[in-house]
Amino acid sequence: MTASRNWLTAAFVRLVAGIAIAVPAALLMGASPAAAHPMPHSVVELDVHQTAVNARLELPVGEFAVASGIDLSDATRATLSRRAAAIRAYLGRHIRPATTSGTQWQVTVGALSISGAEQTSTGQYRELVAEAVLTPPADGDVRRFTFGYDVIVHQVVTHVTLVSVRQDWAAGQVDGKGTTQVGTIRIDTRTMTVPALKVDLGAGSVWRGFLAMVELGGDHILTGTDHLLFLLILLLPAPLAVRGRRWDGLVSSRTALVRIGRITLAFTAGHSVALAASALGRLDIPARPVEAFIAASILVGAVHAVRPLFPGREAVVAGVFGLGHGLAFSFVLAEMHLSTGQLVTSLLAFNLGIELVQLLLVCLTLPALLLLARLRAQPVLRLAGAALTGTAALGWLLDRLGQPNPVARAADGAGTHTTALLAVLAVLAVLAVLAGTAVTAMTWALTARRHPAAVGASELQRVEEDRDDEAASAPVRGA
Repeated sequence: MTASRNWLTAAFVRLVAGIAIAVPAALLMGASPAAAHPMPHSVVELDVHQTAVNARLELPVGEFAVASGIDLSDATRATLSRRAAAIRAYLGRHIRPATTSGTQWQVTVGALSISGAEQTSTGQYRELVAEAVLTPPADGDVRRFTFGYDVIVHQVVTHVTLVSVRQDWAAGQVDGKGTTQVGTIRIDTRTMTVPALKVDLGAGSVWRGFLAMVELGGDHILTGTDHLLFLLILLLPAPLAVRGRRWDGLVSSRTALVRIGRITLAFTAGHSVALAASALGRLDIPARPVEAFIAASILVGAVHAVRPLFPGREAVVAGVFGLGHGLAFSFVLAEMHLSTGQLVTSLLAFNLGIELVQLLLVCLTLPALLLLARLRAQPVLRLAGAALTGTAALGWLLDRLGQPNPVARAADGAGTHTTALLAVLAVLAVLAVLAGTAVTAMTWALTARRHPAAVGASELQRVEEDRDDEAASAPVRGA
């Protein structure tokens, strides 16, 4: 009887234990993956310069408070300022870059700020953003070093830090459109230590930096809708003659080409001088007045295309307004914080990229401009182009004076369709050349019929010159 009772007791205990294990297991197995709350990770972005590395740290404030004991959950600008010394001291203790031989770098923590952030599957949260400058010793290599770093990770064992390179001039990474992953920093659960990340960015070169800046300059002018509109609106009436205060009649093809060349060269000289002066002088110029000046210059150009404001002096105006456009170009270089040597090289390359693309666009536009001037619909097309350009310029001007508007947003969005722009210009150029060739062939055929004995090269050249002179003297319906 006792043995039977002991057996029943043991069976009952095993049953209860089985249920105790099975029920939680079933609940866990059936739980949604979203039941586990994912934690946001930290991000460290490196800007590699010639003599130092700038680091931008993005740290979730919740995990930062756990690791450092500094609560920033309700931090404002004032409270952040009061806690800045403690934050910098903590970060200084946990950021330890060193040379490959073990010599420690100098770490200087600078600006601090609080911002909102969101990562995949984590939802919105607040993060502490810190800027730091990592300076190697005299024999240190900014491209190869050991990145000792355990901010937050030393206390929150599940935390992960992603390290990437945002800017690396010597490797040709200058456009700011993405980052290159270097590695991750996390705790080693076997040793419960945080291994340092070995950074090896490979060999950089001046040539790679130069080519990258040429590409950046070309991309900047190609996507800079305001710069393109200013130049094109000044070129639009270049083939036209002035009578009184109206565009009326045509100038010869040679005169039109000279005008277009002068306007283009003057604009190039203006923005090149301003770009060099502001970049090399490292001038701290506020962006908003410069951008407003550029919008105003486009508006003036649009009015000039309707009624001549400064006939014959377009090149001077292009050079003066080009100074403002050059100041805007310099903002790109100023944001990169380059050394003097890299800045000089970048200045030459960036300007070269601008001029190459600008020359390409003028060459593609030139045939269409000359053909447009000879069409009956020229006044209507010119006024339509001036109206669109003036509307965009007015929208930009209001936006840059602190009044955002949909016109400015639409005009800015046009700069994202550069491939379509180039395709349209190329098609127009081909059509204009074909049309010009057809007109020349018809002229030659008519001349051969009327003057069969005078179809030599010299006679054809004389006929062409006569036709140009007649076209220049014949009035065309003005605006």
